[in-house]
Amino acid sequence: MLSERGVEVDHTTIYRWVQRYAPEIEARLKWYWRPRSGVSWQVDETYIKVKGKWVYLYRAIDKQGRTVDFYLSSRRNAKSAKRFLGKALRGLNEWEKPLTINTDKAPAYGEAIRQLKKEGKCPKDLKHRQIKYLNNRVEADHGKLKRLINPVRGFQSMKTAYATIKGFEVMYMFKKGQFKFWQYGQGLVGEIRIITNCLLDF
Repeated sequence: MLSERGVEVDHTTIYRWVQRYAPEIEARLKWYWRPRSGVSWQVDETYIKVKGKWVYLYRAIDKQGRTVDFYLSSRRNAKSAKRFLGKALRGLNEWEKPLTINTDKAPAYGEAIRQLKKEGKCPKDLKHRQIKYLNNRVEADHGKLKRLINPVRGFQSMKTAYATIKGFEVMYMFKKGQFKFWQYGQGLVGEIRIITNCLLDF
């Protein structure tokens, strides 16, 4: 895109931009894409390669396929699942929290939800359903996101991986239409306006 406009930019410059701005954009746009009503969530993890080793990208989407939250972890256990779900639930009003969470049969999710309920961070009446076919939508969603990630051909550290993935996730949310209401029918111009406004005082 920059070349088409006669601007020469080295790939390392793009890399530095991503590392610097992607986490900031993700954090500042959180208010726009956070869940607005308590519906069912589909939660699952997928694999990302970092420094030649597989790590785990936890992701959650709602019933309409909108991204709820995501979290990169070097481990796949109850502690990581709890950290992810706690992050997804943090700051939500009671009516924004899910009524149901669908996961696969990994025991880590059940333990994580039990601990969160005990600590009062999760609704006591939340239903946890461990039925694999109910998670087909989130598994398909992983595939679409990974088509953006795969050309990177791996990351060299968890820090750079997470920063880059934050950028990919936000751009994917734009593609899903999660910011459509705030674009006021302006399409690409609306996307640019939202991102520009969120970085005005940066």
